[in-house]
Amino acid sequence: MKISTRLLWSFALLCFSSLTFADTKPKLTLDEFFNAVSFSTVALSPDGNSVVIAAERADWEQQIFRTDLWLYHDDGKSGSLIQLTQSGHDTSPKWSPDGRWIAFLSERKSSSEKDSDSADDKEDKGEASQIYLISPVGGEAIAVTQGQEEVHTFSWSADSRTLYFATRNPWTKAQKEDYKKQWKDVVQYRTAERGDTIFALDVPSALARHTAAPAKLSEKEQSDVDKESYLTPGARPIATSPLRVDDLLTSPDGAKLAFVTNAVNQRQEKFEDVEIYSLDLARVAAGDLPANERNEKSLLQPRQLTHNQAVETRPHWANDSRHIFFTVEVGDVAGPYRDLQPHLYWVDSEKSNGESFTIEQWSKDFIGPVDHYAVASDSVLTSARLGTEVSVYSVAAPKQSMHQLNGWSGTYSTLAASPHSPRIAFVYSSLQKPAEIYLAESADRLADAHPITSFNKSIAEKDLPQGKPYRWKADDGTTVEGMLIYPPGKFEAKHLPTLTFIHGGPADADGNHFEADWYQWSALAATNGWLVFEPNYRGSTGYGDKFLQQIVPVIVSRPGKDILEGVDALVKDGIADADHLTVGGYSYGGYMTNWLITQTTRFKAAVTGAGAVEHVGNWGNDDTTYDDAYFLGGRPWEAQQRYHDEAAIFQIDKVKTPTHMVGGANDIRVAVLEDYLLEHALYSLSIPNKLLIFPGEGHSLSKNPWHGKIKVREELKWLQKYGGVPAGN
Repeated sequence: MKISTRLLWSFALLCFSSLTFADTKPKLTLDEFFNAVSFSTVALSPDGNSVVIAAERADWEQQIFRTDLWLYHDDGKSGSLIQLTQSGHDTSPKWSPDGRWIAFLSERKSSSEKDSDSADDKEDKGEASQIYLISPVGGEAIAVTQGQEEVHTFSWSADSRTLYFATRNPWTKAQKEDYKKQWKDVVQYRTAERGDTIFALDVPSALARHTAAPAKLSEKEQSDVDKESYLTPGARPIATSPLRVDDLLTSPDGAKLAFVTNAVNQRQEKFEDVEIYSLDLARVAAGDLPANERNEKSLLQPRQLTHNQAVETRPHWANDSRHIFFTVEVGDVAGPYRDLQPHLYWVDSEKSNGESFTIEQWSKDFIGPVDHYAVASDSVLTSARLGTEVSVYSVAAPKQSMHQLNGWSGTYSTLAASPHSPRIAFVYSSLQKPAEIYLAESADRLADAHPITSFNKSIAEKDLPQGKPYRWKADDGTTVEGMLIYPPGKFEAKHLPTLTFIHGGPADADGNHFEADWYQWSALAATNGWLVFEPNYRGSTGYGDKFLQQIVPVIVSRPGKDILEGVDALVKDGIADADHLTVGGYSYGGYMTNWLITQTTRFKAAVTGAGAVEHVGNWGNDDTTYDDAYFLGGRPWEAQQRYHDEAAIFQIDKVKTPTHMVGGANDIRVAVLEDYLLEHALYSLSIPNKLLIFPGEGHSLSKNPWHGKIKVREELKWLQKYGGVPAGN
């Protein structure tokens, strides 16, 4: 049979097209991007054979972010991943030391008001977080605490028989009714705040009460319950604090309970609000505490272990049951307040140097921040940043240098270890690998770790951007670094339209990682045709404390120079297209965006969110006021000129850049009034602008996933409209 030449050519073309289609990955879409799953907790079982995971994803129908617990189990032959809970409101899982139970917090409600409710609102609705237990072999979750006060934090006893937990000091029904009678809906700012009570709950008794058939209470019995000062049956108060208790942790030998306090309203306004305390549990073990009443004189008296100008976070007992590890969010453990990178410290709970107990920094020679850490059997494992990479390190003693483990290029986080197993679990991502949970047989086999989840597999199969670090010289000779993230298929191409995308913090950094949310959407911007330039300006982490501190007291002008000099270098090197430059950021990235559009007209479009344009009102409305004063060299009346010189509002008449703005209606980190002020200024100057306000949201758009998705959708449209890059380019 004779085949025509035309038919042969058609057949060849069809084969070529099929092969080309098969080799070409589809681009990442907005919908796929916002279906990414993130991980808030990774906890390894005591024997190392199981991992419990708190996974968060968007529930578009209910308009909430749902967090459910998943369990990975390795039987030695194969591993399996099952979903443990399905309420959508389950967080903070912790294994019992004997491995028989997983305790977690849950609101177990259908309302999407989770993040906006005040404590009193939750009381009225009966929606406060409580402790639940679930067996790792499955079954229904069991509530072991109850009442209208939410559980702030909890910890297992070393023998797994007791749960310690903290709530706001409970009121009886009569106390609540009397308060409402006097004050109606009037808010007594500060004066009505209540500290916390720490309780001990016998777990076997709580489980027995759950198993027993519930009996209907008589009128007198119900009246007695209403009069009690706490509502969880069997819970014994063991200590009180005038402050909120944010973290509870039991020493491995079971003899001590440590906790970290915070301001009741969770605003960072006084250094002394955040400190580490310990309790001697001997009297609890002996049953020498009141069972049915809270007698202040008979309760345990906490010992204050720290007394400094730092915000201690992520506490964890050392295996010696004597030292408590912690990192610092802001501030300094030694001397007057100054912002340093998060370093690893421990405090000796038995050795006092007079005013406070002895604190020691681990691996002082490491210049980057310790982002996460885990206490293993014979060492401490850390995920720590140097430049644009976050690797895993091991260290066995305070004065030793951290030893980098042999792993992959990218970003490690949320480490989990056990003192009884060599295994470690962690979250890993890189620019072309969306985040998943991995399990390694031991720290020295990190590079052989295997993924135990595949929640983000569909994103991994897309044509994701490539990137690389980029360095330039600032005007004072300092080397500054950032990341370049290229559109798919255009790696290292020249003359690209560029989005300068500025990270928040400022004590943070961008690098080789994959993140998919409303805050960090570089991958989506690159997919839409933009070269994304992420500058790690002065004030960023990963380059030493001196580099971080050079932002003081020039909070926007010094990093602003770094960023603009980076843009200049990109244009000079032929990488960025000078005619298609845009800029954007959120939080401190919003501060910088607002400042930069007053310093140059080169940007064709700007997208900014939750960024201040002045500092006096922002200092008064911010919930982290002492770092604001530090950055500007004092409080408003102490550094008046600096508050003026570093504020965009006083130079706003220079702005020519069309600007898109967003803000959470309930934001108290950067008050939404700053967004209204910027919008009003641009409107009065007839500069193209648009402002979106997200109801019920705070600084973090964590209430309704549609808000973040709409935010990024509209920001991309704005960049395309004014930046000159067609949609889908």
